[in-house]
Amino acid sequence: MPPINLAIVGIGKIVRDQHLPAVAGNDDYRLVAAASRHGRVEGIENFSSIDAMLSALPSIQAVSLCMPPQYRYEAAVKALTAGKHVFLEKPPGATLSEVEGLAALAAGKGLSLFASWHSRYAPAVEAAREFLAGTRIRSMRVAWKEDVRQWHPGQEWIWQPGGLGVFDPGINALSIVTRILPNPVFATAAMLEFPENREAPIAASITFSDAEGLDLAAEFDWRQTGRQSWDIVALTDAGEMLLSEGGARLSIDGRVVHEQPEQEYPMLYRRFAAIIRAGESDVDLAPLRHVADAFMLGRRRQVDAFHD
Repeated sequence: MPPINLAIVGIGKIVRDQHLPAVAGNDDYRLVAAASRHGRVEGIENFSSIDAMLSALPSIQAVSLCMPPQYRYEAAVKALTAGKHVFLEKPPGATLSEVEGLAALAAGKGLSLFASWHSRYAPAVEAAREFLAGTRIRSMRVAWKEDVRQWHPGQEWIWQPGGLGVFDPGINALSIVTRILPNPVFATAAMLEFPENREAPIAASITFSDAEGLDLAAEFDWRQTGRQSWDIVALTDAGEMLLSEGGARLSIDGRVVHEQPEQEYPMLYRRFAAIIRAGESDVDLAPLRHVADAFMLGRRRQVDAFHD
């Protein structure tokens, strides 16, 4: 099959670090254009807006949207209305209703919409899913703690409504949890900590359960210094499972049983090409739904002002 003519909108750090290398290594795509207010990609046509890009290059077949989530819905509507398949960076939108509307629009036009959850494609996630499917889970603890100054320097959008705050990384943990657990879970309580000078939380604690009474708790924090923590621990009848390093390594009772090089974004783009070829969409909203539930259930506690 001929390659898919792809364009990328929103040229920032994640695009340069992950999207561009993943696309360059995939023969399913031909990168033909980029649109961004400030960034440029050498060797292709660049535009200052998605409107100008779509108007100038009708040959574009698919668009990856990598701007902040607050601005993604409008761009996705424009791309879908122009007949383009759409890849949504995570989180797929600022609200559930936005993304559900996009899914309906894509379905009505026979186009593919991909809500990408890159952490689900971490090397050891499927091995963890298989392990948990074969045993009884007694409890699970999730610790996703990192330094916002290191990962989002100067990015004010993450502190604004719709930017999700600490749930920007926390949703990666939720995307893994909702993939590896055999049964769906639901939030039962939450505590969200808001700096007095910010509109989004800097930390969150959430408890979950399921129809069988699973004991599940998650801790997200953006004030971590030193070692960054991206760990999921499950106590099971078959031993203690540790899924660490954001899903890259799986250990059972202290013994590493699965570890491979990270290939999250190359796998995302392989999945996007596959659903385009199959005429399907992939829009799982479970991780974003859990974030929304945490805001609905959560008690709010004000903490000291945060400064970059």
